[in-house]
Amino acid sequence: METLEMVEKPVMKIGIEDKVEPSKALVFGLQHVLAMFGATVTVPLVVGGAVGLSGSEIALMIQAVLLAMGIATLLQTSIGSRYPIVQGSSFAFIPGLIAIGSSLGMAAVQGALIVGGLIEAAIGWLGIIGKVRRLFTPLVTGVTITLIGFSLADVAVKNFFNFYADPSGGTIVRATLVAVITFLTTVFVALRAKGSLKAMPVVVGAVVGYTVSVPLGLTDFRLVRSLPIVSVPRPFPWGEPIFDTTAIVLLLFAFMVSIIESVGDYHAIATVTGSEITEKHIARGIGSEGLACSIAGLLGACGTTSYSENIGVVALTKVGSRHVVQVGAVILILLSLVPKFAGILASMPAPVLGGLTLALYGMISVTGLRLIKERVEFNDRNTLILAASLIAGLGAPQLPAEFLASFPRLIASIILESGMAVGALTAMVLDRII
Repeated sequence: METLEMVEKPVMKIGIEDKVEPSKALVFGLQHVLAMFGATVTVPLVVGGAVGLSGSEIALMIQAVLLAMGIATLLQTSIGSRYPIVQGSSFAFIPGLIAIGSSLGMAAVQGALIVGGLIEAAIGWLGIIGKVRRLFTPLVTGVTITLIGFSLADVAVKNFFNFYADPSGGTIVRATLVAVITFLTTVFVALRAKGSLKAMPVVVGAVVGYTVSVPLGLTDFRLVRSLPIVSVPRPFPWGEPIFDTTAIVLLLFAFMVSIIESVGDYHAIATVTGSEITEKHIARGIGSEGLACSIAGLLGACGTTSYSENIGVVALTKVGSRHVVQVGAVILILLSLVPKFAGILASMPAPVLGGLTLALYGMISVTGLRLIKERVEFNDRNTLILAASLIAGLGAPQLPAEFLASFPRLIASIILESGMAVGALTAMVLDRII
């Protein structure tokens, strides 16, 4: 008999199946795009630079990623979990993609994504994930959701102070000013605005922060100038795919981490929207993600996963319509055809993203903590598991690089560097043996 979970329903202004008038849906959908755009474009930028791709080739990969993520989001919200979940480039795939691309070439990356995606789809659609899902008790799920938000904390703070673009701190005063203005604008709109404007804090915050950053010299338009006005992505941009066994096995570790993250995200969005969550939802969601990864391989893009950032948007705005997310998916697809416009969004300064995500990422962790509070009995056993799992998840990513070098590369770069994965696995094991 299928397991069914219900959570205490929060106050949602717009439910999962509710329709929204086109003008509002466009704004709400753009809000989701803005929340995930920086992260999803970062993956091809990092991978492309690490494997030695030229500027035009990196631009080509960005196009492919936007198209693939738009398609993936449509699949997730229609034949997948049917939750308001946005799919984006997964950071879990970065180490594997760089290793494969550097040694075997991008054609092998395409092949590994295609095969790995089909395996993930089978895990979902054949019901295998249902058996795995039993490991995700409320305690394990609460730890996983909480650590998803915590794992993004350093990214938000580093973006806030413009660390990635300027680690020397030369722009810290200007960056902090932009980030603070963006953050305060976002919070003010979320808490004090009236009418439809109240549901658009991310859009308003991004526009205000971006506008302020331009005269302060924090906006770099070089990427915009390097991109063509119109271009249509084509299949197999890196040539005929190579199906290398080593590459496929290496990338399967990333798929495992992505599945764990996504199951946690499904529980998170169900908690945020007060929706039911069943084995069927999870199986369809993982199945659609696997299919989307195979499509990403066909297009020469990167692996896809559900995006926690956008769960934060739903929690903040109380707009949970999957139809709104589908509008965002269409926007992503259109952006993939207009690289110049995509470049404008990609040029959004890091402090603007930091100001936007300071609250969004925290909302995810609060959701996990609320789930633990409401669904987990605080006896000695559960308290011990919770304490050990959170400390393991928070501490593992802090291990020095020279120490991680003594571990097998896959364990070090894909598992230990993911606090969410370490915390979730720790909670699962302890929940079974104690």
